[in-house]
Amino acid sequence: QGTCSPGGMEVQCRCSAAFDCMPQPAACCPDWMAGLPDALPLSRLSIPGTHDSLSLFGSRRLRCQSWGLEAQLAAGVRFLDVRCKLARGELHIYHLCTFQRASLRGVLRRTLRFLRAHPGEAVLMRIKEELPIFPRPGFAARLHRCLLEEGQGRVWCREEVPTLGQVRGKIVVLEALAQEVLGIPYEQLSISDAWNVLSLERKWARARRHLERAAGGDPTTMHLTFCSGNGLFTCPEEVARFVNPRCYQHLRRRAGQPVRWGVVIMDFPGAGLLRLIVESNAPWASGHITAAPSTPTVPLRQPHGRGDRCHSRHSSTHCPRRCPSGRTLLPAPRLCRRTSAPVEQKRISSSCWAPGNL
Repeated sequence: QGTCSPGGMEVQCRCSAAFDCMPQPAACCPDWMAGLPDALPLSRLSIPGTHDSLSLFGSRRLRCQSWGLEAQLAAGVRFLDVRCKLARGELHIYHLCTFQRASLRGVLRRTLRFLRAHPGEAVLMRIKEELPIFPRPGFAARLHRCLLEEGQGRVWCREEVPTLGQVRGKIVVLEALAQEVLGIPYEQLSISDAWNVLSLERKWARARRHLERAAGGDPTTMHLTFCSGNGLFTCPEEVARFVNPRCYQHLRRRAGQPVRWGVVIMDFPGAGLLRLIVESNAPWASGHITAAPSTPTVPLRQPHGRGDRCHSRHSSTHCPRRCPSGRTLLPAPRLCRRTSAPVEQKRISSSCWAPGNL
């Protein structure tokens, strides 16, 4: 599919296997996690995600996605990057100074609605204060209250990385708060997020190195690779048009092999790229790889191989109200004690993708 400028002098691809800026995705895979074993820690999975997931409005320099929240989830996206500002007592979704016509309460409700319809799935949600250079003092308290009121017992707010069975039908919070603990500490994970792009080639080179680090790294450490970026002489769409096809070709070389890519976070992902990430989990479902018996949770560790940004933060599973680092544990665990019933095992196959769209 493509669009032509007046006179037909320039053709610009809007939808390919790696890049898609159409209003609706060609991909459709709403239940891909359902066939995976309950014992799998989330850190062992390859998970497609979107950067600045709700950034749909604003100039070309601001827009990062073309699909709405429900469309992303139906396409197979299981990591959401949610940026909030506290305004008039509520948390609203922003990209920089541009309001994205949504609230955190609405995002939680819509995500949980999807999970009620697809109880075998789990959604990772990074919740971040936008423009933290000017932090609002009540942000953490308001976030805590919002998760309590909207979570309905289906939000994982503990520090340890859970198994898939523990969080089916739930939102898993990744947080980056300065003082309070309200989810998996984001900055303790292995992260490549070279968002300020001066060279498209260097941006892809750093993302590629981190993907390989995820494939061969510590399986108890979550790896997050941002393929997205922005810059003075570029914009999110241009970065995605350059990086996404290279990511697609890189993953395609190992298609069908048992490989853990970690969380791959993109702007304007295409159906083929989403499919490669999801189907790298297929050996777990098909029996080629047997999930080892696991403890209820996987404690966080400092990554052995450092990415572009691998921060070390405490792991205080048994910590009382205050941790050695001085961060305060908010009373959130009651949000996450219930465990969903096991879901009937299904096999990951290409049948969950819309035929003829790749």
